[in-house]
Amino acid sequence: MSAPTLASGAPERRAPVRPARVLLHVFLAGTALAWLAPLLWAMFSALRPYAETSSKGYVSWPDTLNLDNFKNAFVQSDMTHYFVNTLLIAVPAVLLTLFLSSMVAFYVSRFDFRLNLALLLVFTAGNLLPQQVIITPLYRMYLLTDLPGITQSGKLYDSALGLVLIHVAFQSGFCAFVLSNYMRSLPHELTEAALVDGASVWRLYWQITLPLCKPAMAALATLLSIWIYNDFFWALVLISTGENMPITSALNNLSGQYFTDPNLVASGALLTAIPTLVVYFALQRQFVSGLTLGANKS
Repeated sequence: MSAPTLASGAPERRAPVRPARVLLHVFLAGTALAWLAPLLWAMFSALRPYAETSSKGYVSWPDTLNLDNFKNAFVQSDMTHYFVNTLLIAVPAVLLTLFLSSMVAFYVSRFDFRLNLALLLVFTAGNLLPQQVIITPLYRMYLLTDLPGITQSGKLYDSALGLVLIHVAFQSGFCAFVLSNYMRSLPHELTEAALVDGASVWRLYWQITLPLCKPAMAALATLLSIWIYNDFFWALVLISTGENMPITSALNNLSGQYFTDPNLVASGALLTAIPTLVVYFALQRQFVSGLTLGANKS
């Protein structure tokens, strides 16, 4: 077979492989393997019976690989119940956070007033406080807030509503900051033309600006879903009844008082990770476009 030629008839020369490029690919492959190693090890352990690993050790060739640990983990942890609990927390929290933060971002990015930057800084500053710093006064406030007839406990404490509100409060600052920067990149002629035609402020926000922010909203929705779904700290502190806890707490049901099956816990951890993967792959295209679309706008 003859070598490829250019239009002029001269043979095409391949660019020499540079050592720096080889080192870059080796580094990227090693980094990817380092990130995947814990996941692959957990999968390997979850597929093996505990009796085999206890006798042969975890670093050994497997004799049996099956899905029994996944079935047992799903049943023993009552995972369906905890999935529903997490759904009742994550979905309202994500929707409320995006709605409220987009309203703040629209106001500070499309209208000029003296305190517009200060208002955005106030929302963003809330993310700078470590959660552990405010947990004591927040815990006491939740205990003192009575909600008779609204929550099952009669208080803001030990309720899904309490977790929804704390997630909205902590995530709104970051979302408002991202959306305000994205909205500033949109042409002002769109809103100016709508104002000339007599459009109200609500119509400017809901029908003109918000549809243009779908990529950024999808990217934030992906991040929020993963962050709120994986939260364990707030649920541990603000929920006392085991049946009200989210999925991250379901793994505690797999640990006994005197004995814990690591293979069973590994399978349960992998099961809890499935919804986050589904959300990411479902919104992958919008997530990537939301991160890169605003970079090319002046």
